[in-house]
Amino acid sequence: MWLRNPFLKLSNDENEDMQISTDRYFGNPWSEKNLRNTGFYFVRSNNKTITLFDKWYSKKDNSPGVKEQDALTDVIRGGIARQLGLKVRYLDTLFFSGFCQDSRDFRAVATVHANCCLGINAKVGDLSAVLRDWKNFKVSYKKAEALNQTANFPYANFRWTRHLGCQNSWRRN
Repeated sequence: MWLRNPFLKLSNDENEDMQISTDRYFGNPWSEKNLRNTGFYFVRSNNKTITLFDKWYSKKDNSPGVKEQDALTDVIRGGIARQLGLKVRYLDTLFFSGFCQDSRDFRAVATVHANCCLGINAKVGDLSAVLRDWKNFKVSYKKAEALNQTANFPYANFRWTRHLGCQNSWRRN
């Protein structure tokens, strides 16, 4: 779900080949230890990324039962990024949030991905809660703006509703 324009949060460095969202972000945008997520990615088209996509989708298409994200993880763990000299930036969950690791800041978050979740019903239910939380934040902030009190606005009081549908989805399967 896009809450703001995510392109404003991407790097403009033309030397970066790919920027990809994460399930878990560990503080270093270059570390392959960040758990990548294929819910959002920005790719510069070049020979390196074309080769990456060829290998990635070949792996997915030739591995029955392997999902797109798992195929990419396998290909990257196999060393394709180093072999091709790919520069991959892993996106901070502060801006590119997900159900595995929520953004801690309503002022910064641009997208929310329904990851770490099984089943469309659980995803829709929890994304609906995200939308309610977002609307409540926006209404409260607009009231503070109207009163010229944004400097004292209690950002820290806003929290995402727990993603119970997604948490419980793992128990049912």
